[in-house]
Amino acid sequence: MSRTRSIPSGLLNLNKPAGPTSREVVDVVQRLARPAKVGHTGTLDPLASGVLVVAVGAATRLVEYVQQTRKRYRGTFLLGRRSPTEDVQGEVTLLENAPLPAAEQVRAAAGALLGRIEQRPPAYSALKVGGRRAYELARQGQHVELAARPVTIYAIDVSRYAYPEMVLEVESSGGTYIRSLGRDLAQSLRTEAVMSALVRTAVGPFRLEEALDPGTLTGENLAAHLLPMLRAVEALPRVVLSDAELARVRNGLAIRREPPAPDAGEIAAVDGRGRLAAILCPRGAGLLGPLRNLATE
Repeated sequence: MSRTRSIPSGLLNLNKPAGPTSREVVDVVQRLARPAKVGHTGTLDPLASGVLVVAVGAATRLVEYVQQTRKRYRGTFLLGRRSPTEDVQGEVTLLENAPLPAAEQVRAAAGALLGRIEQRPPAYSALKVGGRRAYELARQGQHVELAARPVTIYAIDVSRYAYPEMVLEVESSGGTYIRSLGRDLAQSLRTEAVMSALVRTAVGPFRLEEALDPGTLTGENLAAHLLPMLRAVEALPRVVLSDAELARVRNGLAIRREPPAPDAGEIAAVDGRGRLAAILCPRGAGLLGPLRNLATE
């Protein structure tokens, strides 16, 4: 009688290459991790490379926490060009008599995008319109105009500019489209731009220099590359549970414990070995109850 191989829960920091979709990279992990559940924490377009955080097992319950972290990108753009996809994967058209902005103008335009802005997502995106992906409608020739939504640009730097090429280093909130950021910057300079390359250099605490080539993963080494689930919620206040408290939390019961901070909304609860066991929240005076149970043993 064969035994099902057990894969522990955890997170993979992968360096997605340009070319495959995020889904294709996740499918590789899924085949190796079966029967464990697998999910990713933020899509990268096929053109893009860089950090793709993949959750395995109970860590899939933490996807939204990773999605809410700040992201860092290096985006390369070509000014004086347009395409329906806002990148070089669409049909690129050169603009006639396009202006040649000076470096000071480009830096000033980038600086104007700092802070909370309203950003219109690209028509060729995975956002849904009437239950269908926007890119599906756009590929059929339908006009797609997505509503602008708030995003936050924490930092933006023009690291290189030699017309027509412009390289932006960006730190942003989740949900930001870097190709649309380049589009808006160019339009403020009375021209247009297409993105020619994109690298995601960080997702919260997950850095590109620590990321793993997905091609090196095997069924034998997958577990060794899993990072602790606690990495997904490093920003949350933390409490250590006793064995008795852990047993109550595993059964969905509240424990008698004051929150670690008066305004704590969610708390990371770890067991005696430092492993993430649950996400707790206040349940009244002196009580904390499980919001998400994550104990795997």
